Amino acid sequence: MKKETLIEIILGTIGGLIFAISMCMVLIPEYNMLKYGIFIGIIGLIILLSIIPIYRKYHPKKKKDRVNAAIVVTWIAGVAGALIMGFGMSKVMVENSNSTDMVVGIITGIAGLIVCILNYPIYAYIKENKKSS
Repeated sequence: MKKETLIEIILGTIGGLIFAISMCMVLIPEYNMLKYGIFIGIIGLIILLSIIPIYRKYHPKKKKDRVNAAIVVTWIAGVAGALIMGFGMSKVMVENSNSTDMVVGIITGIAGLIVCILNYPIYAYIKENKKSS
């Protein structure tokens, strides 16, 4: 592993952790740390953005290829599946939820998980059909 790649990984991990901690500080009202969370979130974002110049310096630009439709569909399906699963999780984790919220959340979460699981077969199917065309 190259030194610059290791630096990118370390900065990404540290920046991501700091940013995640700040989001907890901001979004959990019991902590009462909104201002501190915003400040620490900005620090985490700056650390994450500091990766960009390092990456651009050590990784030369590659020739642009055509946009791969299979990749685009895979990304869209992955994001949609994650959002659906996250909605289901949030329905389950609500503090004063009733049994209807629990059932709807579990079913929605499982549906989102199925979309995420089917992501690779969708990619393989589109890529295979593109080759045969």
